[in-house]
Amino acid sequence: MEKPESQIRQVELEDVIFENPFTNELRGDELLTNTRRQVHNAYYSRVFPTPTAAPKTLAVSEEVRLLLGITSDVADSTEFAEIFSGNAVTTDMDPHAMCYGGHQFGNWAGQLGDGRAINLGQVTGIDCNSYMLQLKGAGPTPYSRSGDGRAVLRSSIREYLCSEAMHHLGVPTTRALSLCSTGDNVVRDMFYDGNLAEEIGAVVCRVADSFIRFGNFEIFSAREDIDGLRTLLDFTIKHHFCEIDDNSPQKYVDFFKEVVSSTALLMAHWQRVGFVHGVMNTDNMSIHGLTIDYGPYGWIDDFDPDWTPNTTDRHQRRYRFRNQPAVGHWNLAQLANAIYPVVGNVEPLQEALDEYEEIFARSWSDMVAAKLGLVEHSSDPSQRVITDLFSILETGEIDMTIFFRSLSSITVGPNTNIDEITALLKSAYYEPESKPQVHWESLRSWIKHYCDVLRNQGVADEQRREQMNQVNPKYVLRNYLAQLAIDSAEQGDLSMLYDLEKMLKNPYDDQPEFDKWFVKRPDWAKDRAGCSMLSCSS
Repeated sequence: MEKPESQIRQVELEDVIFENPFTNELRGDELLTNTRRQVHNAYYSRVFPTPTAAPKTLAVSEEVRLLLGITSDVADSTEFAEIFSGNAVTTDMDPHAMCYGGHQFGNWAGQLGDGRAINLGQVTGIDCNSYMLQLKGAGPTPYSRSGDGRAVLRSSIREYLCSEAMHHLGVPTTRALSLCSTGDNVVRDMFYDGNLAEEIGAVVCRVADSFIRFGNFEIFSAREDIDGLRTLLDFTIKHHFCEIDDNSPQKYVDFFKEVVSSTALLMAHWQRVGFVHGVMNTDNMSIHGLTIDYGPYGWIDDFDPDWTPNTTDRHQRRYRFRNQPAVGHWNLAQLANAIYPVVGNVEPLQEALDEYEEIFARSWSDMVAAKLGLVEHSSDPSQRVITDLFSILETGEIDMTIFFRSLSSITVGPNTNIDEITALLKSAYYEPESKPQVHWESLRSWIKHYCDVLRNQGVADEQRREQMNQVNPKYVLRNYLAQLAIDSAEQGDLSMLYDLEKMLKNPYDDQPEFDKWFVKRPDWAKDRAGCSMLSCSS
């Protein structure tokens, strides 16, 4: 592989060995020049990161560092900062950007690919699993189109924090090893309104089983390269779905079944914690059922099922909160269409796809029941509790996180005080004074019915409270909190970044030192840039 004119440095990273099955076993781009272009007959293009001016490590996830067997001394070293900012590589890396396509906002977009991400290679963790390490923001690739391949500090902080926050919430996700600044400024038009501004450049090192997406298969199918499609499927099953031991076309159906199941479970988890991805294009869907590509995401503050954090989607609202499960199903249908030429039979793929709704419904019902402390969710009284609650949430402008967390603290006894519980839950409302009397009557009626159901199931308050607090987080990465950390970091103060990272490691625990952040979104953040909706600008 040709090195860039700037001759990127090669350094050693003690005790960290990179392996490269993706580039060793699959066909690469014959052209080695880093120029924007359509790449055909290749799964990836080899490309070096672009060296940076003054790399500096800002944060390292201790859990991921330990998972990958990286010592604290190595993480503190100059070599670490250089490698994970894109300023250097090791001799056993094979840096590359993947070729893939995708449906964006429901329309086929053709070739997309890793436009700002460069895969370094795989590392074996202390759990004996292999993890791909990828730099986001490390410079242009052949897939960058009109972009510069860089990332800014604000989006990098959001990705670093949210990757680890989601993991600790129990939501399947890519992880983040490190956050580095580059010493370079990056020009961005944050609102796509012609106002260009220089921002601080940064790089996140992302970690996952792989970064293979639905779009990796779609591009080969769209180009009618069936042999290439089959080869990619075989590679994926061999390395990432090795429990599938079948040499017939049925193995491709079994692979699809696994992706259907993990995607349905992921959608249920997103709904459980109130997370909205914002850009559920097929190129942002992981075959491992992981949350991937943290762009304009957000948590619903006032419970609005039609809210999307993505300014690009403000009119269509395709990726709004309530629509995420349906979009997951639609995206899986595109994956089924993509691999059909290798399977050669529609029926088994359709049967596998039809299982999605049942898996999601079962997972979601189990999670909602757990959030409410219900022993079961199939009886008529329990079903009524669930149905009536979401009607109340939708009409009440209620903070979802605070409401469910507060609900766990109620006492259910022979003399339940409905007024006290109503007052407790009222604290989760954004504008309680604007609600009509009929709303409060509905809430009081729901509380009474809910308490009756809890009382009949016979679970002690303390036991129920403990169980509910294991699925209802107290702390989530609200957009305004991330923005405050960004504001401070851009001024050189990383203290809030570190505080949020610490808080989000234990989102279900009471942490008195962080109770100041167990509050509703402040009024000043409702419409402020970065605190409500966000653009895809990175």
